[in-house]
Amino acid sequence: MQEHQKKKAYSVINWVLKGTIAAFLVFTLYGQAFKSEGLEAVRRAFGAMPWAERLPWLAGAFLLLPANWMLETQKWRCLLAPFLKVPFRRAFAGVMAGVSLALFTPNRIGEYGGRLLAVPSRYNGHAVMAALVGNLAQLLALIGFGLPGALYVAALYYPEAQLLFNGFWWLATVLLILSYVFFFNVQWLSAAARLVPLPRKALRLLALLKHYSPQRLGYALGMAVARYAVYSLQFFCLLVFFGFEAPAWAALAGIATIFLIQTSIPLPPALGLLARSEAALLALGPQGGEEIAILAASFALFIINLCLPALLGMAAILKINVLKSLGYEIEVVQNEPDRHHADPSYGFRRSRKN
Repeated sequence: MQEHQKKKAYSVINWVLKGTIAAFLVFTLYGQAFKSEGLEAVRRAFGAMPWAERLPWLAGAFLLLPANWMLETQKWRCLLAPFLKVPFRRAFAGVMAGVSLALFTPNRIGEYGGRLLAVPSRYNGHAVMAALVGNLAQLLALIGFGLPGALYVAALYYPEAQLLFNGFWWLATVLLILSYVFFFNVQWLSAAARLVPLPRKALRLLALLKHYSPQRLGYALGMAVARYAVYSLQFFCLLVFFGFEAPAWAALAGIATIFLIQTSIPLPPALGLLARSEAALLALGPQGGEEIAILAASFALFIINLCLPALLGMAAILKINVLKSLGYEIEVVQNEPDRHHADPSYGFRRSRKN
């Protein structure tokens, strides 16, 4: 009887958690999709252009959506593979769940929580480390393209600040090169951690970095660059669709600058939409005249790349036993000795693919 009551309590808590997440997500999406100046910009842009003639550009932005998140999923699977073979479908569901949680959490912290739901609880630390290294790869791609883009935008629109950018450019380039060297030798951090009095759990987590070879890190960085190219092209398609007229190189440099600025602002994506819109006006429309097209494209990119996947992620969360994924439902998992590496397929069907 006591076991039955415990299971019932777990079920209630599970659905309370899911309901809370769903409520936060609906509130966030409603506030951004229906109470934002971006929606008004989209309406005005549609009314002022022959949108039917430019429909292929909008279709292109939508068609690139699966590629964006499939690349992110494959990047995470690659970095998780030394510890656990996760089927692509389950990994994709975890990534989508992370998008849902990231919409209303600071600096996309919820992204990690979503991915925990895709692995057995004993692999939570491995999933977080794989996501952290993957995000580092994505950050390097953003900065690697963002710095040249910002320099080009400064030379094109802000010549009075060119001297400042030239001085900053050399310092930034050196720091970027050092960052790439560190990324391909990330296991150094594991060795250095032994010299610092850190908690045992932190040391065990950092020890996972020893499993990342330069080849695997290079593959992850390639996935990050490919994903950067995809969502930059999406933004460009939307700009053209809404009537933005500028040379392609100027537009792509402005897009790179926007993502660079957005990366430096630790806000949830929902609040980051405002920052992205302001950055877009700064990088793409400093001369004025195309504000509506820029704001509409920024808003549309947010809806396509984040809101739609967030709804898919919420559907995935509703099918997942949240407490079990976090390790709070099955006590035997909590108390089991640390010998789980012998069975990397624990909790999943065996898959021939990595």
